[in-house]
Amino acid sequence: MNRIIPRALLMPAVVAVSIISVVPLLITLFYSFVRYSMLDPSGHPFHGFDNFHFFFTDASFLPALQNTFTLLFSVMLITVVLGTALGLLINEAFPGRAVVRVLLISPFLVMPAVNALMWKNMLLNPIYGLFAQISIFFGATPVDWLSAHPLVSIIMMVSWQWLPFACLIFMTALQSMDREQLEAARMDGATYLQQLRYLYIPHLGRAVSVVLMIEMIFLLSVFAEIFTTTGGGPGFDTTTITFMIYQQALLSYDIGAASAGALFAVLIANIAAFFLMRVIGKNLSK
Repeated sequence: MNRIIPRALLMPAVVAVSIISVVPLLITLFYSFVRYSMLDPSGHPFHGFDNFHFFFTDASFLPALQNTFTLLFSVMLITVVLGTALGLLINEAFPGRAVVRVLLISPFLVMPAVNALMWKNMLLNPIYGLFAQISIFFGATPVDWLSAHPLVSIIMMVSWQWLPFACLIFMTALQSMDREQLEAARMDGATYLQQLRYLYIPHLGRAVSVVLMIEMIFLLSVFAEIFTTTGGGPGFDTTTITFMIYQQALLSYDIGAASAGALFAVLIANIAAFFLMRVIGKNLSK
């Protein structure tokens, strides 16, 4: 009974997780091996690995893969570096610190589509956007960011939204630092750079690992910013694996090829999560 009762209590949760995650995965696996077009949904003949071959040999696949990793690692680098800097900056007490913290965290609460529209119309517009007005003020020619630098524009949008998350985690981690150790280092004559290198950064190791793992899982599925602003273009300049799956499913009506791409995306996410979990495990064991 000591074994049966806990397992019986866990069954509703196991069933719910299975319905939410396992069943859709199995359906996607089935569709990836059959010919399924939304233009002809009457039959689903077995298609073998043709869907995978079609997806991997598509002209947009290699650019999409490159853009996915460029976006992923760029956003993670920006959020970790700037998040650490902001966390250190507002860690010390100063008048109005509570208000500043709320303002720093607020961008994370903005919906991705709203975030994209705000950047597209209020900041990056080459005529009346904020960046254009600043360029005109200094006598420079405004830049049409979404046409000239589309992927950089997407990176800025996503980084702006995820920076508060990293900053919040780092602020929380800094609050748990040993103040006596910091005071001892200062009394021994340690400069701020030495404190940063030997005290602050090692202490933030676990927090950085957590931020990287969570961001990597969610950034692989960035879609709203691309759909709202560039539509994957110009050309394939902002097409990612996620956006390519959308194009195959809802623009080309090829559910089989889209399912093959979805399985590939799941594989990438699981490989990334596996390696990050190993890194986090090593940090937690120290």
